[in-house]
Amino acid sequence: MKLKLNWIPNALSLGNLTFGFIAILISSNANQIGKDNSKLFVLSGIFILLAAVFDGFDGMVARALNATSELGAELDTLADLTTFGIAPGFLMYKMILENFHVYLIGTNSEIPIGMLISAIFPICAAYRLARFTVLHDPSSFTGLPSPIAGVIVALFPMVFQQNTITDILTISGFVLVALLMVSTIKYSKPQVAIRGRFSKEKLMVAGFLFFVMMVTAFFIAPFIFPYLAYGFIFFYVFSGIISLVIQIIQEF
Repeated sequence: MKLKLNWIPNALSLGNLTFGFIAILISSNANQIGKDNSKLFVLSGIFILLAAVFDGFDGMVARALNATSELGAELDTLADLTTFGIAPGFLMYKMILENFHVYLIGTNSEIPIGMLISAIFPICAAYRLARFTVLHDPSSFTGLPSPIAGVIVALFPMVFQQNTITDILTISGFVLVALLMVSTIKYSKPQVAIRGRFSKEKLMVAGFLFFVMMVTAFFIAPFIFPYLAYGFIFFYVFSGIISLVIQIIQEF
């Protein structure tokens, strides 16, 4: 039965990969067709968010159906690299960094510094995922999980209007989030703590209800949804940083 059910979580992982690829295609159309680029960037971010939903359910479904496999784990990792590494980096490049160049004095040459900055994100995501595969800690994450990092970037076009000040803040946040992925900051695994108290069926129901709540918030109050999502995410991000600060204080 286990082999027969493996296709279900694997299909969710492939859905994650598909939506991430679509997000890249949508971003690539910016500045090439006569449409509002800001809407294209928002749409690209929405597809990354949809991919995150698939990513959130594939592991949950695999455990609930007792259909976990090494193939599924590797497939999930490759999908995450595409969706939460390459797609956010490309989105930032098309949205802000494409026009960032450094001109060499005395020559007509220029260095596409925007390409180098945007490449930081997929590089950090790849290292983060490879480290997770090799040095997996069942009790916590080392570094910010790549799906959360990707979602943070996906929400940028929904929250920030493009101007000089917000562009600087966005780029700074983009680089900071990338570095958090490869940091050694410990982040808790909420599912581990919850899994010990509730059955698989209750976890599935709770996850589905949370998904319905977020989708409802997106359609009822689309302007509030990104800030609501950022509220949950920033609480999680700073929880790891605060834990690190407390640990350093205790050591000294």
